[in-house]
Amino acid sequence: MIHAYKMSGYNIIIDSNSGCVHSVDEATYDIITRYENEDKNEIKKYILEKYDDVSEGEIEECFSDIESLKAEGKLFSKDSFKASADDFKMRQGVVKAICLHVAHGCNLNCEYCFAGKGEYGGEDKGLMSLETGKRALDFLVENSKDRHNLEVDFFGGEPLLNWEVCKELVKYGRSLEKKFNKNFRFTLTTNGVLVDDDVIDFCNKKMGNVVLSLDGRKEVHDRLRKTPLGGGSYDLIVDRFKKFADSRGQKDYYMRGTYTHFNTDFSKDLIHMADLGFKELSVEPVVCSPDEPWALKESDLPVLREQYEILANEMLKRYRNSNGFTFYHYMIDLEGGPCIVKRISGCGVGTEYLAVTPSGDLFPCHQFVGDNKFRLGTIYDGITKPEILEQFKKCNVYSHKECEDCFAKLYCSGGCAANAYHTTGSVNGVYEFGCELHRKRIECAIMLKVAQAEEGFKVDY
Repeated sequence: MIHAYKMSGYNIIIDSNSGCVHSVDEATYDIITRYENEDKNEIKKYILEKYDDVSEGEIEECFSDIESLKAEGKLFSKDSFKASADDFKMRQGVVKAICLHVAHGCNLNCEYCFAGKGEYGGEDKGLMSLETGKRALDFLVENSKDRHNLEVDFFGGEPLLNWEVCKELVKYGRSLEKKFNKNFRFTLTTNGVLVDDDVIDFCNKKMGNVVLSLDGRKEVHDRLRKTPLGGGSYDLIVDRFKKFADSRGQKDYYMRGTYTHFNTDFSKDLIHMADLGFKELSVEPVVCSPDEPWALKESDLPVLREQYEILANEMLKRYRNSNGFTFYHYMIDLEGGPCIVKRISGCGVGTEYLAVTPSGDLFPCHQFVGDNKFRLGTIYDGITKPEILEQFKKCNVYSHKECEDCFAKLYCSGGCAANAYHTTGSVNGVYEFGCELHRKRIECAIMLKVAQAEEGFKVDY
């Protein structure tokens, strides 16, 4: 199965099953896209009539190259992974990361917040105690088996409301490393209101990554990311974020925004952040009830696809001028990973990754917190409802019929289980709106990799 498309002057063929990417000239593009459905003589006649500068011998040479690539499994390749998909997923029984909800409360009042303005329904509202946090790190170590590298994200609500506990937990985590041969990588996700020199200095010394929430242009950000009194929060945070990012050498962080029906021109928000000097950018489509005024609509899709291409072309222009920035969804590695197990089985929700609430309850990930149908157990008792996890163990790219003929299936691994659940009612459902966007992102990302390879500009990721 191949996927062929044209973008920014490049003719690109993706061999979906092998992952091989081919950048070709116009005539070769036409030959490959007709190769499986037309007679060789018909293709030859078409090419000779369309291209005055292509000879019959060159066409024969192209056919020969296609046959060689087929024999090498690099073009029109067969799917050799489907039979092993369930086995790959079942092998993921080691917890390697936790999302530590140190605060179920927030100092902002963001209208689209999936977490109910940071309170997750209010049943487990409040701040995590140091004792609970320590037990959560112990739980992670106990359930990580022989895995060396472990990840902990301080999350909320707003985790800086419980900053002293965060600092003590980093200290405690470091004390466990030598004892159990572990390496903790800590991350902080923050809205920025409480960022100060202490936060910046501590994170730069002790944390591997920080996620900074900014939606882009002031008018866009302030429309939905409000203070409790109803004012905008852009002016409260933007200079703090600039200082934070600069202090980290514009590395090991990323801006994390959300776009909605109110800013379907979201490329302008990313470009705005780049113009402020930020280099590591991300923006996600809002996922919410279709009844909300900010919900994305099917009619938005053509505009959103165009926006991703506008963004890719802007990035390409800036790369050529040695002033580039990265966009999270365009950061793909065509040579070194992720491995095929990860490509098939996905993010590890409920198997490798768990969320821990302030009281110590366990959920498959942060987007299921507050929904007691997905409460797995506690950090004290462990997983007491393994039947809940079974549906996640079977959740992989091959569990969706809709994924079978999708060229991007080994780039998305079947999509986000939480988004599927919240839009279809099943973790094994398919959030088709998100699929449409992801396919476009993959096209843009691969175009940028092709341009980088052919033009030789530098990209820092």
